[in-house]
Amino acid sequence: MSYRYSDEHTPPPPEPASEVAVTTHPHVFEVDPRLMERWVLQQRFPNWDTLRIMNARHDHLDWMHAHFAARTVTGSELIAEVEAEAAEHESVPPPHRSAP
Repeated sequence: MSYRYSDEHTPPPPEPASEVAVTTHPHVFEVDPRLMERWVLQQRFPNWDTLRIMNARHDHLDWMHAHFAARTVTGSELIAEVEAEAAEHESVPPPHRSAP
């Protein structure tokens, strides 16, 4: 396999993912750099570093959970909890207040 500088240092052209995000590699979403240029100096990341960070994110989350979380939940579990609490509050009538 030959080394080509452009392959390692020039990311694919960004594609809009939303009004504020772009994607350059599959499953890599970034804040659109144009929205940050005014406040933050933008750096060029080599492709290998972007992919290294992306591929290591699950290892990092696993480490953080193992060291700091008493419990971990999925997004769907969290939504179910919130919906159950909301339904519970809707079924409980408000406390009766007597006139002053």
